[in-house]
Amino acid sequence: MDPDSNVAIAEAARHFQKARMQAFWQEVWALLRGKSIDLLGFEEVKHRLRLRDERYLGLRDVELDKIVGSVGRYKDFTRTFLPRTNAVRSRWQRLDAMARGPEGFPPIEVYKIGDAYFVIDGNHRVSVARALGAKTIEAYVTELPTPVPLEPDTKPDDLLIKEGYADFLRETHLDQIRSGSQVILTEPARYRHLIEHISVHRYFMGLEQKRDISSEEAVASWYDNVYMPMIELIRKYDVLSQFPGRTEADLYAWLIKHQEALRLHLGGEAVAPEEVVEDFLNKLG
Repeated sequence: MDPDSNVAIAEAARHFQKARMQAFWQEVWALLRGKSIDLLGFEEVKHRLRLRDERYLGLRDVELDKIVGSVGRYKDFTRTFLPRTNAVRSRWQRLDAMARGPEGFPPIEVYKIGDAYFVIDGNHRVSVARALGAKTIEAYVTELPTPVPLEPDTKPDDLLIKEGYADFLRETHLDQIRSGSQVILTEPARYRHLIEHISVHRYFMGLEQKRDISSEEAVASWYDNVYMPMIELIRKYDVLSQFPGRTEADLYAWLIKHQEALRLHLGGEAVAPEEVVEDFLNKLG
């Protein structure tokens, strides 16, 4: 179909109007349910995750469902790239008509962070492609590596949690010391408590071994000998199933506080991790 034909132009106008109506109802339902349908802003994510390095990955097919943010146009579209304003009408309709022509439209440009993508150039093309039911789109991809998991379902409100984890990793380098570790809290303020645990562990390691303990040694020992044994007990007793929406690291933080309370209750006597978990579960009823 000739993208400049009257038929193509009229059809593109109908498609845009349909997309605008879908965006309207998405916003209504989001308001009623108290949930965000906003795209992620690239600059905020980059700042919160402390991202600096880039590497070019070349031309790739990118899943449209994983494109959940934008460098500059994150206010113009919903999370599913429906147009939120009539200001994008003219360009959107031209691209809709072009997409139905023999040549289609050129690749977009995106940043990749974790498993999520952010549009540098091509927001309207993503919107049109999704409206047409496409599953993938060609894109020139530049990756910003990060040890912090970023998934396509990450919401703007989740970024504070991601920021806390980024700061924790920057201070402890746990991701480098223990590759594959995932110490993710849903309450980012508690990362300070974990850092305090590591500091106390380092102090007692020094007393026991009668030498200075490096930060790297302390982090590795805390993870292997304090954190993971408690996590293994959490898994053994399936504690996490009783706390939907929480993480293993959340439970670790709670159990460490419970362990300290038990120790004080017993007059300073040490309490084994398994006793802590069993007492915690008993108190849950």
